[in-house]
Amino acid sequence: MRVIKLAQVPAPVVSVDAKVIDAVRVMQQARGGACAVTDKDRLVGIFSERDVMRRIVAAQIDPKIVKIQEVMTTSLETISTETEALQALELMVSKHIRHLPVLDTDEHLAGLLSIRNLLQYLVDDLLNQLNSMEAYFTADGPGG
Repeated sequence: MRVIKLAQVPAPVVSVDAKVIDAVRVMQQARGGACAVTDKDRLVGIFSERDVMRRIVAAQIDPKIVKIQEVMTTSLETISTETEALQALELMVSKHIRHLPVLDTDEHLAGLLSIRNLLQYLVDDLLNQLNSMEAYFTADGPGG
């Protein structure tokens, strides 16, 4: 399955000029753990719960004062809308990433994929396969 079907669409977004508290509110409203950071509709960063803990709480910075551009993650890994779920999982596991921006063919933000949503899909798919195999092997038919 393509990741765009599993991603949060539209992605939670804040402007590069937003304050950290605004980003936290966007994440809270979206019920997610990250938000994309844009500058004039161009993806420039991502801000996550991990950033809050490491760059705000641990540094004892006031989230009402500091701008998101000062504490966001700028070294971004991204995936395309055509990326398959297992490809995304491999990237997320190998790079220790919990959230991936999903870009369309024009390099615009199409969604935000969380490892939670991805793993939930994969677990559900495996359970469906297991149930199907169990039904096949326990079917009571001719010669069975």
